[in-house]
Amino acid sequence: MIIAPWMPNPIREAFLLNSDLYPDAGSFDGDGLLCGLADSLAPSIIFKVSDLDRNSDVVVVDGWRRLLAEDFGGRVDRRPPEDPPKLGILSQDLHMSEKTFQVAMLPWFAMGHLIPYINISNKLAQRGHRISFFIPTNTIPKFDHLNLHPDLITFIPVTVPHVDGLPHGAETTADVSYVLHPLIVTAMDLTQPSIEASLKHLKPHFVFFDLAHWIPALARRLGIKSVHYSVVSPAASAYLFVPARKLHEKQWAQSEFMKQPPGYPASSIKLASYEARAPVALGVNEFGSGITFAERVSISRSDCDAISFKTCTEIEGPFCDYIEKQYKKTVILAGPVMLDPPPAATLEERWEKWLGSFEPKTVIFCSFGSECRLGKEQFQELVLGLELSGMPFFAALKPPLGVEKIENILPTGFLERTQGRGIVYGGWVQQQLILAHPSVGCNVTHCGYGSLLEAMINECELVLIPQYGDQIINSRLMSGDLEVGVEVERDKEDGLFTSEGLCKAIRLVTEVDSEVGKKVRANRAKLSEFLSRKSLDSSYIDSFVQKLQGLLGMTPP
Repeated sequence: MIIAPWMPNPIREAFLLNSDLYPDAGSFDGDGLLCGLADSLAPSIIFKVSDLDRNSDVVVVDGWRRLLAEDFGGRVDRRPPEDPPKLGILSQDLHMSEKTFQVAMLPWFAMGHLIPYINISNKLAQRGHRISFFIPTNTIPKFDHLNLHPDLITFIPVTVPHVDGLPHGAETTADVSYVLHPLIVTAMDLTQPSIEASLKHLKPHFVFFDLAHWIPALARRLGIKSVHYSVVSPAASAYLFVPARKLHEKQWAQSEFMKQPPGYPASSIKLASYEARAPVALGVNEFGSGITFAERVSISRSDCDAISFKTCTEIEGPFCDYIEKQYKKTVILAGPVMLDPPPAATLEERWEKWLGSFEPKTVIFCSFGSECRLGKEQFQELVLGLELSGMPFFAALKPPLGVEKIENILPTGFLERTQGRGIVYGGWVQQQLILAHPSVGCNVTHCGYGSLLEAMINECELVLIPQYGDQIINSRLMSGDLEVGVEVERDKEDGLFTSEGLCKAIRLVTEVDSEVGKKVRANRAKLSEFLSRKSLDSSYIDSFVQKLQGLLGMTPP
């Protein structure tokens, strides 16, 4: 512990008055040691003594009264840091740290939601904000490597209660088939008492959530601001269950979702008849006990303090404005929230060697996310379409339901015909690093929003095969409004695609002489350049933080 004469008087007094609790505490009159408030708004006030290049030693003073040795975040050292920074840094660090806040994160227990939440957590922690991240207990090991700031991001284990009908030990949607997802959300709702107890103890300034519709009322009772942080695009959110549709006044029907809601921004986005069945089901069938998915979304957005999306005004500004008017809520944008790979991250050697054997921008990468599983027939049409393209391809796909090994579902003779130029792999791969590989030039995607942004940042042409829900609207946004990709044609009655249709779309975006391809590639290149600007992400996150501070009544630094 270092007590320096230039510390603000209340801080020095807090240390000195409690020296009996820490009798071996030393003092140091060094010029230029750095002492900064990490969180003056938290229940505990945390001081850092740091040379800015090493992990800080941390001392906690609770309410200016006593030292909490059990809260020490690092060892206590009386030695000054080597080559300490100049004293001039002190005032800036103190000023910035006074504006930090604490956020509790409670995403829906699905990988496609947990991952975006850890991404925004890393961005906030990078700026000194503290994160308490609620996550199912057995899922934590899968996310440890994604926590880039373990000193500021704490995983809070959640015991997911067993619900009849769920396999024992099931915690997230990755553990069950799609038809059992309502039971996972039922189990999540049963965690409400434990979540409330934790929030009472943590006393965060904000709680970010998406499908736990009970959070706004709970947070309000505890004096916490609730932010509906949506991993669904604003274009999709504005299209589906907005108040303008007045769905509570009418019978739910497919025809309702085949047209845009009143006042929807100018757009080519519409749903086909077979695509409109899913929204109807989400408004009629229970998604949890006694509540539908649509009701969850409506309550969450109507009752929260603010709505937030990971997008940019330049891409979806009109849809964000529409949502703000519909719900009469502040809409805060976090930007693309794209994370750089960890500095030490390298692509697995076998994939690096294989991809490295091809010319730049000649390989197709096909990935349908962490949970999407195609039916057997559509799976075979997909891989046959990749083969038919004649281009090298790497497909990272989950095997269809009921199929254990992906090799068992490949078409007869497929492996022999594609040997040396095609890989179909059923395990986890480093998608971000594969998309960034120089040989990869085209991405066949299911249109998850995060995957689309990753592909564009890495200058990959987009072939779009949306599977359900918001993915369909994301695809229409990209292929119709922005014209940065080509959607694979489907049968108008059943929505099935063919290998020939996939091959056609691939050739449209990749062949040099394709007029459609020329336009799409030019538009995609402009958007890629915009998304790749180094200042874009940081400026959006800085604005995001300032607007959150505004909700707390803070004056941004």
